[in-house]
Amino acid sequence: MTDSPSRRPRLALFDLDHTLLPLDSDYEWGEFTIRLGWCDRTEFGRRNDAFYADYQAGTLDVLDYVRFATEAVRLRGPEASRAAHDRFMQEVIAPAIRPEALALLRSHRDAGDEVVIITATNEFVTGPIAQALGVQHLLAVELQRDASGWITGEVQGTPSMREGKVRRMDDWLQARGWGWSDVETTFYSDSLNDVPLLERVDHPVATNPDPRLRALAQQRGWRILDLFPSNP
Repeated sequence: MTDSPSRRPRLALFDLDHTLLPLDSDYEWGEFTIRLGWCDRTEFGRRNDAFYADYQAGTLDVLDYVRFATEAVRLRGPEASRAAHDRFMQEVIAPAIRPEALALLRSHRDAGDEVVIITATNEFVTGPIAQALGVQHLLAVELQRDASGWITGEVQGTPSMREGKVRRMDDWLQARGWGWSDVETTFYSDSLNDVPLLERVDHPVATNPDPRLRALAQQRGWRILDLFPSNP
């Protein structure tokens, strides 16, 4: 009897915002800082809305946005910022963690898949969210640190956005001695911004897709998953 060929390791890759969460954590963090009184409601709200529209349109300048989005945190310092994020987790994120998302993650873990969140939202916002979802591997926008270890407002390395998600996954795989052909990959995302990575994986899944991604997925024959069908 001949041995069957060994199965390739399987990776389940997930976008975060509007994919595993029914909201945009980066945008909601900005709104939360307004409620804390850390930012001017009118000016910050206007700019936050404009950046979010750029993201949806696929035209976001991620470096400019990260400077804007992290300014309040940078100025408040680590102690106040981490305490605020604890509140953010309790008041905004915890109520948004849906059983459908937890069940999907659990199904991949139970199948022996390695689970990775890869998101264009920065690591300060998303680190605790990944922990709350029980996901060990997080590829987020990394933030440059000063000599004290606190954030500077600049991005460190390649931002995990659009084609940058593919480059970050290239690096993640290479660090483990793998190439794309060595693993079987599935990627869940809601956004047209993630088409480069959706095109790269073995099994693209348009998840809670925006209208443009839904249309593209239908054209390409990609699986479509409406994980949160009760969303308004």
